[in-house]
Amino acid sequence: MSVLLNRDLLTSKIAEALKAGKPRRFRQSVELIVVLRELDLSKPENRINLLVELPHPPKANKIAAFAHGVFEVNAKNAGVDAIITRDQVEALSGNKRAIRKLAKQYDFFIAPPDLMPLLGRVVGPIFGPRGKMPEVVPPNVDVKSVVERLRRSVRVRIRNEPVIKVRVGAEGQDPKEILTNILTVLDEINRKFSLKQYLKEIYVKKTMGPPVKIRAAEVLSR
Repeated sequence: MSVLLNRDLLTSKIAEALKAGKPRRFRQSVELIVVLRELDLSKPENRINLLVELPHPPKANKIAAFAHGVFEVNAKNAGVDAIITRDQVEALSGNKRAIRKLAKQYDFFIAPPDLMPLLGRVVGPIFGPRGKMPEVVPPNVDVKSVVERLRRSVRVRIRNEPVIKVRVGAEGQDPKEILTNILTVLDEINRKFSLKQYLKEIYVKKTMGPPVKIRAAEVLSR
């Protein structure tokens, strides 16, 4: 069920965040920070880890595939940015530095079901806490469609604090597109936690810019 939000207010806050801060030598991302309240994180069901497909992604995510055999061929045809073979995974065993570097290199990973036991053992201890475990692609699923979806997706995650941080845009992007992305993310959060009940405040900011605060009472339409 969708929640009604004050779009005019969100639009003005996006504009404020885009203007705030000093110019940088790189294209800054626009980030959405959602702070929830009265959420019992001792309950596992409240520690969410979702993928949300943005209508207007600010950039195409980098995708790597753990692959072999037919899945490797399909992943290459789907246009992934890198193939990591079974032998390469086994060579990573015990090399925490290399595994951490790999986790940082790519936004998302995919893998066939039969590689997951090996991946869980080798990269799981580092990938898991970072939310980087591969998406499992069953044999009957089109790899290209999975890759295209992940190219446009962001991760919505709650772990130890009731705070969600998501990239929803970039400098130079149409503010209307950023607004649509924010509404999409908030709608997905609302499916899990009623914003009318749990929302405390929202912040919009550039990577290096100051956060622009929006109180729940301001943004929730009555």
